[in-house]
Parts: sequence; structure tokens; C-alpha cells
Amino acid sequence: MHPFFEHQLDLTRRQFFNSAALNFGGVAVGMLAAQSNLLAAAPSKPPVEMMHKPLTGFPHHKPTAKAVIYLHMNGAPSQLDTWDYKPQLEKHFDEDLPASIRNNQRITTMTSGQARFPVAPSKFKFTQKGKCGRWVNAELLPFTAEVVDELAVVKTVHTNAINHDPACTFVMTGSEVPGKPSIGSWLSYGLGSESNDLPAFVVFTPVFPEGSNGQAIFSRMWGSGFLPSSYNGVALRGSGDPVLYVRNPEGVTGEDRRTMLDALNKLNRRGLEKYRDPEIATRISQYEMAFRMQSSVPELTDVAKEPKHILDMYGPNVDKPGTFAHSALLARRLVERGVRVVQVLHRGWDQHSNLPTQLGNQCKDTDQATGALIKDLKQRGLLDDVLVVWGGEFGRTVYSQGKLTKDVYGRDHHPRNFTMWLAGGGIKGGMELGKTDDFSYNIVERPVHLNDLNATILHAMGIDHNRFAFKFQGLDQKLTGVEGATVVKELLA
Repeated sequence: MHPFFEHQLDLTRRQFFNSAALNFGGVAVGMLAAQSNLLAAAPSKPPVEMMHKPLTGFPHHKPTAKAVIYLHMNGAPSQLDTWDYKPQLEKHFDEDLPASIRNNQRITTMTSGQARFPVAPSKFKFTQKGKCGRWVNAELLPFTAEVVDELAVVKTVHTNAINHDPACTFVMTGSEVPGKPSIGSWLSYGLGSESNDLPAFVVFTPVFPEGSNGQAIFSRMWGSGFLPSSYNGVALRGSGDPVLYVRNPEGVTGEDRRTMLDALNKLNRRGLEKYRDPEIATRISQYEMAFRMQSSVPELTDVAKEPKHILDMYGPNVDKPGTFAHSALLARRLVERGVRVVQVLHRGWDQHSNLPTQLGNQCKDTDQATGALIKDLKQRGLLDDVLVVWGGEFGRTVYSQGKLTKDVYGRDHHPRNFTMWLAGGGIKGGMELGKTDDFSYNIVERPVHLNDLNATILHAMGIDHNRFAFKFQGLDQKLTGVEGATVVKELLA
């Protein structure tokens, strides 16, 4: 039960016992306090033990990954123009999509009024790369193409949502309804973190190319939902100080700040003991973490100390805070320092018109750093323990939205199938899973629901998704929902 509701029940018990002159209220409070780990999160002195403790009994089994870097391409990359190679579409250029393929499936209001649904083949050249012979758009993804032997490419991911906000919320929380914890919050809640000086869950929202259709992005994608707010992702800013007020004001020393924090913590602990509000425990732990971050964050973000060949590998924007390249390098530095989850959300992948130009801009902004991240993790021996996930919230239609020529076309939202890939952390590299029809419109072999993918991520991190729940509103809430999900065992090495 949530500690706040325990407190409310406790008040009721005390009222009863007081009216009966039994005075057992203090005993009840003591018993509840012994059952709660909230007070353990508020020690009387600066803790020397783990700042981010795992839950008792976690992990459930031996993990193959210790950390996750989740690269979310917000807006939905076109699978037809990146990974799902369909050369036979050339002969169907500008033909209407067969009714037998579309099958009266739901489409968005952005194209439902079109008189036609003309087929738009990809204008880009696909090439077989790596020892695995993976077909990939090497024009747009030349650097990612160099690491295909490390990737497990899943072509048949599907989702329930057809619009961006609910679809993005579903990707990150397992539900289209806001208010549920994000996958990063779930992982930091269950597994804690090995870092004592940085948050367990860190988020970047880098800038994206001008002229892109950048959808709004909401903090619930890294929010803790009904979990205590201490499990929120900490967003590092791309301009100014990475964290607001990370520096002490002029004239205030670190010793002064420590003394002030100790005094404040004493007051907060009294409030926690009296009211048992979990948000007070959160406040105590976050004040302590903020103090530690005053020294750890400046060191983290000082990428100038990286070897030149590493900086060159990530590309020319790596030394510019707020860029995707800078965020990708910091993601590696964070997991290297024991952070459990790093989320990089890159916006602008919503190409309803002039897709070739806009998609080209997005890939140019992210491809080199993405390939570099995989190489960098591998050469440091980190890829064995770090799981990297890449993908969007849904896919794109084979039919064109708006103007159609050989070189200019757009694509609408398509949740029926899209492509994501995983690498490292116990994932079988160089493989491809699933198959779509000739129009990349329907799944014909091995569907993978997003909840299945999340179950697989949890499994790699040592968590049985069926046993990972939090009681809220009378239900055992889970990241993978209540309808059942399955670990995709084919992806596991």
C-alpha cells in the first residue's frame, strides 16, 4: 500500500483506539514504520551506503544488462526509408494501395479525406552491410550501417495508438493514459543505481534541425507517475548550467551548503516521522543528491578531457551542449559512472510532406553519434553490460500524404508495424526478427507488441515483468499492463 494511504488508515486506527482508551496508536505507527523503507531513505547523517537502493529481492534473476540507453526518435521514423527494404514497390509507384492490404484499417484524419492512397516507394538506395548482410538505407544511415552486426533489428513492432502523444506515452509507460511511471522510473525504482553522486535516471531532450515538424514532448515520458517522485528522470539542460542552481551563490562555500543541508534535513526528518508523507522522504534524498551533483555534474559534462579520436568519432557537434552528439557522449559517460537509465529524446521525426529532405536532416543530426555510441561502448567493454534501444512511437504509411513524385512524398502515421533495434546487454547482434507484407503495411511473421519489447528490456535487466508491480488504486500496476506480455526470447543471446 502507498505510505500516504497507510498514514490515513493509521489516523483512523488511532481515533478508534483513543476513543476506546487503549492508546495503541503509537504501537500501530511503530509497526507501520518498521514495514516502510522510507525512513531508511532519510538517515541522520550523510549516507555512506548506496544512495539509490534496489528493492529487496531485486534483480529476480541474473541480468545480462546493468544499464539502459534509450534513444527515442520522437515523431516516428519511416521504416520504409530506413530498415524495411521493399524493392518490389518500384513497380507500384503511384498505384492505389490495394484495398485488400489496407483492409479498412483505421487511418488518421490527416489522410482519411484523400481521394487516393498512392504507393510511394522509398527514393533511397538500400545496401547490404555487415557480416549479417543486413539491408539498410546506407545513404541516410552510413554510420549506423557500420555497426549492424551488433544490432537486433525488429521489423514487426506494433502499438495501439495512432497519434503522437498517446503513442509516445504508451512507448514509455505501457499505457496511453497519462499518470503511469515511465520505463526509466520503473527501472530506477526496482534496481536503484550504482552511482552515489548522480541520479539513477537521466534524460536529455536535444535540439533538432530547423524546419522539422517537432511534436510537443511532455515530462510524463520520464515521470514517475504513481511511484514516489524521487524516481522521476532528471533532465539535464542543453544550455547554461546543466542543472539549475547547481553552483553555489557567490560567498557560499561547500562547507556552508553542507551545514545548511544538515540542519534542513533534521527538520524534514521530523516531518517525515510525524506525517509519513513519502514526498518528504523524496525531498530529503533529492536535497542530498543535489549537493553531490554540485561536484559530479561539472565533471560529467567536461567532455574536453575525452581523447580527440573519441570526440571526432561522435562528430563536429559533440562539444556543443544540447546537441544529439553531445547527449550521446554524455550517455556513455553516465552509464560508465553507474547511472541506471539514460533517455535521449530527439524530436522532429514527423514527416507528413517532403519526407526525403526532412528525414535526411534528422538522420544527419543523429546517425554519426548513434554509430559512435555503439562503437564507443564496445571498445570500452561496456556494450556487454549496457542495453541500447532505438526507435519511435509508430511507423509510416506506404501511401503518400500530399504531393507525390519520385523524389518528394510524405507519409502518415502507421501503428500496425514499425522497426526498432536493440544492441548490447545480452541481445543477439546481427539478427533480424519479423516480416511485413510487400507494402510494409501488415505483419505476416512474428509480431512484437511494445509491451513484449518492454518485457524483454526488463528481462535483460534481471526483472520478471510479471512479478514487478506496484499497488495503486486497488490494482497491481505493471509496466507491461494487465493483458499479458511475453519476453521476446529470439532476441536474447
